[in-house]
Amino acid sequence: MSKKYVYLFKEGNASMRNLLGGKGANLCEMTRLGLPVPSGFVVSTSACMEFNKNQTLREKIEKQIFNAIKKIEKLTGKSFGNAQNTLILAVRSGARISMPGMMDTILNLGLNDEIVEGIASQYNPRFAYDSYRRFIQMYSNVAKGIKIEEFENLIDVIKQQENIILDKDLTTENFKDLIKLYKKIYKKNTGEEFPQDVKIQLMEAVNAVFGSWFNQRAVLYRRINNIPDDWGTAVNVQSMTFGNLDEHSGTGVAFTRNPSTGENKMYGEFIMNAQGEDVVAGIRTPLPIEKLKEENEEIYNEFVGYATKLENYFKDMQDMEFTIQSGKLYILQTRNGKRTPTASLKIAVDLVKEGKINEKEALLRLEPNKLNSLLHPIFNEAELKKRKPIASGLPASPGGAFGKIAFSVEKVIELKKENQKAILVRLETSPEDIEAMTISEGILTARGGMTSHAAVVARGMGKVSIVGCENLKFVGNKIKLGQKLYQEGDILSLDGTTGNIYENEISLVPSNLTGDFSTVMQWVEKHKVVKVFANADTPQDVKEALKVGAEGIGLCRTEHMFFQENRINIMREMILADTLQEREKALKKLLKFQKKDFIDIFKEMKEKPVTIRLLDPPLHEFLPKNKQEIENLAVLLNKTQEDIQEKVVKLHEFNPMLGHRGLRIAVTYPEIYQMQTRAIIEAGIEVKTKYDINSNIEIMIPLTICAREFLHVKKDIKETANEIIKSANLKLNYKIGAMIETPRASLLADEFAGIADFFSFGTNDLTQLVYAFSRDDSEKFLDDYYEKNIFKINPFDKIDEKGVGKLMKYAIKNAKKVNPDLKIGVCGEHGGEADSIDFFVNLGISYVSCSPFRVPIAKLACTISSLKIKN
Repeated sequence: MSKKYVYLFKEGNASMRNLLGGKGANLCEMTRLGLPVPSGFVVSTSACMEFNKNQTLREKIEKQIFNAIKKIEKLTGKSFGNAQNTLILAVRSGARISMPGMMDTILNLGLNDEIVEGIASQYNPRFAYDSYRRFIQMYSNVAKGIKIEEFENLIDVIKQQENIILDKDLTTENFKDLIKLYKKIYKKNTGEEFPQDVKIQLMEAVNAVFGSWFNQRAVLYRRINNIPDDWGTAVNVQSMTFGNLDEHSGTGVAFTRNPSTGENKMYGEFIMNAQGEDVVAGIRTPLPIEKLKEENEEIYNEFVGYATKLENYFKDMQDMEFTIQSGKLYILQTRNGKRTPTASLKIAVDLVKEGKINEKEALLRLEPNKLNSLLHPIFNEAELKKRKPIASGLPASPGGAFGKIAFSVEKVIELKKENQKAILVRLETSPEDIEAMTISEGILTARGGMTSHAAVVARGMGKVSIVGCENLKFVGNKIKLGQKLYQEGDILSLDGTTGNIYENEISLVPSNLTGDFSTVMQWVEKHKVVKVFANADTPQDVKEALKVGAEGIGLCRTEHMFFQENRINIMREMILADTLQEREKALKKLLKFQKKDFIDIFKEMKEKPVTIRLLDPPLHEFLPKNKQEIENLAVLLNKTQEDIQEKVVKLHEFNPMLGHRGLRIAVTYPEIYQMQTRAIIEAGIEVKTKYDINSNIEIMIPLTICAREFLHVKKDIKETANEIIKSANLKLNYKIGAMIETPRASLLADEFAGIADFFSFGTNDLTQLVYAFSRDDSEKFLDDYYEKNIFKINPFDKIDEKGVGKLMKYAIKNAKKVNPDLKIGVCGEHGGEADSIDFFVNLGISYVSCSPFRVPIAKLACTISSLKIKN
């Protein structure tokens, strides 16, 4: 039996989303539930991957498609290609995860010169020719790559000639003229006449939608959202329903709850006498869904009934598209709606309160990486009250953002390269703007409603957005807001919560994590397994980490304590010392500072673990960089400038990341780690005797590559620590562990497992060494790797599971054979990234450690990953 690639809606169900895509699977499910879904079928994701492999569909797949067409003809009583009772189709994409606007759609397929006349004689002629010109435009753009502007410009010309302002005032004759002009554009660009064979139209459309899986914006969207390329998209072929047939027809998009705030209230928009792309593209400003009740109460009540049924069935907020054709309602799509981070929390909490789902189910639905924006700053309320908005629009996605005005994708990218914040300002956004939307601080559009492209995509990204700002006018190469003109480079502040727009910058303050976020974090505490520590280097960092729920300090970088103004020159004195005695004299000065810091840290942390990494960077990083600094240091240390310059040159390293750093410093200069060990142990003794705190001390040796090297340094640390403890005549526990951040240490993890008290993977350096990339310099060339589809993600943002991850898996497996109870953590910045955390939890790590502000999201991610394993 040959493989099945095509499924009628009645043959599929919601569990088949990997094969049929999210949209197709839900269309099948709605058909099973008896909702008024226009007849259709799904061409599967497996067909997509075959197409993208061969750039064509095999004959057997094409045969299955036309067999499905025959079945749809029987169901609808219409005939594909018949001028008198024609079947018109919509051809839409549908990946297993919603990618709004990233792939292509073709509507009104099946029209040609003969069929349009048949429809005109049966229905409204204006509707017939409007539909045909829309089809030519979409088909030319999607199937043949002809720029949409070529067609839109012609509409503007006709409107100017006829003195028409709105598209709805274009006449049948205007549309006939446009059709002739559109065909000329098609022929000019392709060298062919516009196809009249509807079967050719259909197969070209299916091929084009499959091909759009690898268009630039879809590839970028997948990279941003970590969606694999090998999933593919399905194609949904569906009998068209027409919202532009007459005055009793219309189209709309609605959510069962507010996707911006999460409020349990129907939220949506519609336009009468229009097609779906008019709403989504923001071409016409729609009416709120409540107004549909005034337009047609029976249809409104019917729609509300279906919306309620679907939310109760899928147990999540639904995003629905619908069409009304001559007073009859059709449901075209439902999916779990994209929502802001704030809304995602409220909806999760409310669904639990309503008894629709339990806490574990609610946690599993949250996307930790999307919630990161909740930890970002918001506008200073006191300052906001003093400022008057210059304009306002629809608050599509909440939060505060400021930046320089940018009118184009190119300008946003330019500002980003200059480390400048950008606000993307557009008449309306399109899928081609995805890169600019991703890297801008906020988005402002003149057109569009709360369900327009800009609103939907911004909410999904957690990006501040204001849409439908009627006071925003484009005047040449400037914009007018209120009574004033602004140009690129001027600064605006956007309040996505209220929709207000302000001139110049408004300062930002830390967000306040309360309410629904607190409720979710209470669930996390109930169900978490893996611990989350923070990377913190000062007592103030530690306080912040504890405020956000850190369960320990997983990385205290001692070198950061030396960069303070009153310490850096003492550090330089130690480095520039000519003799051991001089060096020890400087180290004695540093000791009191380090000890004081550790006392303050231990007092804050009580008995929670504190993992202290001994000095790691190469010594030259502490030395003066310019002539003035050298002059000042020479006076301070009573040395000549020449002596200092000579030492600076001598200590300079061509490749410092691979040079004299980490425990290699301790092999050469054991007195440095001895001083640090003394500071740690004496601090532990003092907090124990003065404050009755039993500090949980973990001393971590960085950059180890072999067991003998580790043992050499560990022995020195242990002798120093034990001597101090013995002199104090008390008991003080401490551990000495290995930071696994070299490939060799990973490969020999079993050797370290018997001699180290714990492991901590330094994934930043491990990634650098595996890739032979400098983290600081790789940004200069990684964009080329993304553009050429060599890399999907930055390996410093998300762990490389195939390379770095494979090393980690090998290391953990072998280490656990030697010591099954070995404590193993991750302290690189990957420890705060949700997808990386999911990988680490599955490896069996004990904890992750990350920047303090990422702790809440890391705790959520760890809990979700643990729940997935249990399920």
